[in-house]
Amino acid sequence: MERKRVFSGVQPTGNIHLGNYLGALKQFVDLQETNDCIYCIVDMHSITVPQDPEELKKHILDVAALYLAVGLDPKKSIIFVQSEVSGHAELSWILTCNSYTGELSRMTQFKAKSKGQESAPTGLFTYPVLMAADILLYDTDIVPVGNDQKQHIELTRDIALRINHKYGDTFVVPEGRYLKEGARIMGLDDPTSKMSKSAENDMSRISLLDDPGKIKKAIMKATTDSDGVIAFDPENKPGISNLLNIYSALTEESITSIVNRFDGEGYGTFKKALVEVVTDSIAPIRERFDKIRESDELIDILKDGSRRANDIAEPVLERAKERFGLGIR
Repeated sequence: MERKRVFSGVQPTGNIHLGNYLGALKQFVDLQETNDCIYCIVDMHSITVPQDPEELKKHILDVAALYLAVGLDPKKSIIFVQSEVSGHAELSWILTCNSYTGELSRMTQFKAKSKGQESAPTGLFTYPVLMAADILLYDTDIVPVGNDQKQHIELTRDIALRINHKYGDTFVVPEGRYLKEGARIMGLDDPTSKMSKSAENDMSRISLLDDPGKIKKAIMKATTDSDGVIAFDPENKPGISNLLNIYSALTEESITSIVNRFDGEGYGTFKKALVEVVTDSIAPIRERFDKIRESDELIDILKDGSRRANDIAEPVLERAKERFGLGIR
C-alpha cells in the first residue's frame, strides 16, 4: 500500500484532555505505522488569545512530552514546534491574500469564540488560513483531526483548489480523516457541548495527566438523566451516551456490546466501571510523560524534528513563491 503524507497538530494551551486524545492523538499513533507522519505543536495558533509567555513555553514542552507518552515515535514521525519553521508564517500570508473575508466570517469556531465581542483579535479571524498553511506546506495527503475541524479542512481544500486553478498545480489537495463512532467527546458537566480545555468547570473534562482521584470524582459527578437506563441515545440521553462513547473509544468494544453487558445495571455501577477503564488507560501515559518531560532528549527530538520539517517545507514554499512571482528567481 502506498504511503501517504500525514500532518496534524495540537495547541499548547494547557493539559491535553481525553477528547483531544480520542479525537486526534489516538489516530496519530495508528497512522505512523503505515504513513509518513508530521506532527506539530502549533504554538503560533495559541497566541490568537493572550498567553503568559513562561506558561506557554512550559505547555509547549508538556505537549511534546505527551506526544511521545501516548506512543508517537520520533523515528517514525516528525515531531516539531510550529514557530521553529518560518515557512508556516510565510505561506500563511500568501494564502491570506487568496482567501476571502466572507468565507472566514462563516467559520463556526470564529463565531463561537468572538460571540459577544464588539471587536475580536484579527488572528482569531484569520487563524484558519494559518491552519491551511500548516497543512499545505508539507504536500499533505491526510489530516487526522476531530470532527469539529471539518469546516477548516474544507476551507484548506477550497484555497488549494482555487490557487491550483489560477496558477497551475501548486498544492496537494488534502483529505480529512475523522474518528468514526464516538468522535466527539462532550463535556462531563454539559454533554451538549464539546469537552474543552477552556471550560471554567474543571470537572467538565478529564486530562491525560489527572490523578486517579480527580478522574473518579469527574466521572462520578458526570451529568446523566433521571431514568437510570443505560442506553445509547445522543439526542434524548446525551449524558450516558457520552460516557458510553468514552468507554467504547478506550476499550474498542462496540457500544451495543457495552449496553448489553450493563443491561439492568444503574448509572452508578456503569460509572464505577468507566472510572476503572479511564484510569487504566491513562496511567501508562502519565508514567511515560513523567520520565520523558524531564529528559534532555526531549529538546533534541524537537530540534531534529524542526530540521526535518524544514527540509520538506522549503521546496513547497519555493514552489508557491515561484507561482506567485515572488522574489528574484
